[in-house]
Amino acid sequence: MPVAEALAIAQEADLDLVEVSPNNSPPVCRVLDYGKFLYERSKKEKEARKSQKRVEIKEIRLRPKTTVHHRSFKVRDARRWLGNGMKVRVRIRFRGREITLPDVAREDMAEIYEELSDVAHIESPPSMEGRTMLMVLAPGAEKGS
Repeated sequence: MPVAEALAIAQEADLDLVEVSPNNSPPVCRVLDYGKFLYERSKKEKEARKSQKRVEIKEIRLRPKTTVHHRSFKVRDARRWLGNGMKVRVRIRFRGREITLPDVAREDMAEIYEELSDVAHIESPPSMEGRTMLMVLAPGAEKGS
């Protein structure tokens, strides 16, 4: 249908001519109330956002020289968060000359994962990012187990 004819029909009905699907060939248009169309579309988008699951990421921060006792408190918190369905980011920060001790940090990360392996799996393995080493754990036991 020609555009002029569609516009005439829309004006006759006291409504708007709205292009609904511009990517189709030919483009699809409808005669409707544009304000009502926008309102219904925003309600649908809001409902879709409401049904989305938002994953929260918690973080435990350590240093290469953190004691086993202090680390156990942090691991206990991480276990609780993983049980609640949150992801946990383990961050080991290096200060000064500690940057020369990445092996110590990797061992700490491995021990933390070993303690949490029954409730978590590694989403991203330990990696250096500037002066920090990061590892992300996600809830759920190891997929291979």
